[in-house]
Amino acid sequence: MAFDFIPDLSDGVISISLLNKNDFELLYEVASDKLLWAGHPSKNRYKRNIFKQWFDDALSSNHALKISETKTGKIVGSSRYYEYDSEKKEVAIGYTFIGRAYWGGETNKRVKKMMIDHAFETVNKIWLHADPTNIRSQKAIKKLGASFTHIERKILSNGVEEYYCYEISKQRHYSSNSKRL
Repeated sequence: MAFDFIPDLSDGVISISLLNKNDFELLYEVASDKLLWAGHPSKNRYKRNIFKQWFDDALSSNHALKISETKTGKIVGSSRYYEYDSEKKEVAIGYTFIGRAYWGGETNKRVKKMMIDHAFETVNKIWLHADPTNIRSQKAIKKLGASFTHIERKILSNGVEEYYCYEISKQRHYSSNSKRL
């Protein structure tokens, strides 16, 4: 079975669907918050021209997803699946950002639960990556039940960046009956 990178997911509170070019202004409204990027390698992504480059790259990936409130349709962030390996049956979830108004609540848990459940329909392992300086993301990843495995260097638009790599295995995730999600 082929992996579906652009599912329409909803839990009645949060919806996840394909990001499209008409979403730029509404997503930039979220991304224009300078403090949102404080723990991120691209600390200046709040600037319109920098975010526009990210947005165009996201669209060209054909895998970028928008995160919205189900009732209002308000866009609150973005995420995507990437680095799918059909032989190893694994995929990464990342490029995630959510507006600060939604930090510390249930939004990230809801998003990741839907994305993890969807991914485990096809794969056996999920990878999550975090910048070594982004403690907030590392804590959120650990709350999902992911385990730190190694440090990896990735080539991105800003050059070579170091990332902490975390994994969630399907077997461990479902056998532990995790209450984290």
